[in-house]
Amino acid sequence: MAIITLNAAGELGACLASVAFAEDIVVVDSGSSDDTRSVAEQGSARVVEAPWRGFGPQKQLAVEQAKYDWVLCVDADERVSPALAASIAAALAAPSATAYRMARCNRFLGRWLRHGEGYPDWSLRLFDRRHAAWSQDGVHERVLHQGATGTLDGDLLHESAASLRQYLDKQNRYTSLQAERLHAAGCHAGVARLLASPLLRFLKFYVLRLGFLDGVPGLIHISIGCLNSYLKYAKLIELREADASS
Repeated sequence: MAIITLNAAGELGACLASVAFAEDIVVVDSGSSDDTRSVAEQGSARVVEAPWRGFGPQKQLAVEQAKYDWVLCVDADERVSPALAASIAAALAAPSATAYRMARCNRFLGRWLRHGEGYPDWSLRLFDRRHAAWSQDGVHERVLHQGATGTLDGDLLHESAASLRQYLDKQNRYTSLQAERLHAAGCHAGVARLLASPLLRFLKFYVLRLGFLDGVPGLIHISIGCLNSYLKYAKLIELREADASS
């Protein structure tokens, strides 16, 4: 069991309680100034201090600190539902794959989203580290693995930020990281992509994947997602223009 943290004292306790079935829990903390460390220790987790190196590298470090080869990775603001815990136990008792994905259910503005971008939001989080590893991406990291992929029953419950302001602050940071990654890869963006990306995202998730059934929270969630698409490419254009003028 591996978790990365930074100032997660307010949410880590519930996360640890939901994974109490794990025989080993390691928390890799990147310099929290709150009570994250004490909350982790009270939850029977081992704490490893390590400077921040980006989401992918940080999660891979946590995987390497785990005692066992089969590792479940969750974030501090996520909870393993009882149904998912039972499915994990069954899978580990007789593994039929080297990695397993699970549906992630996102809570946004007080509502569990069941459509659109919010669900099922498939996430591959349980894997045999002898055949898998986190990518080195600083953001939008993913597990790279060899072998078959299984699907678990039950949901990984994700508690989004406590306030819309916090959520928007997080999205602003993410779009900056995404733009920097695209810029480093030599990608370009123009007017067509700037305008088409948010529109196509809205049609896919709000219309085709029935995001409208999640009411006002669903509409706000996809609207922010569309804004993220726009800002990511706007920031990429800014970076490219800064290079051209330097």
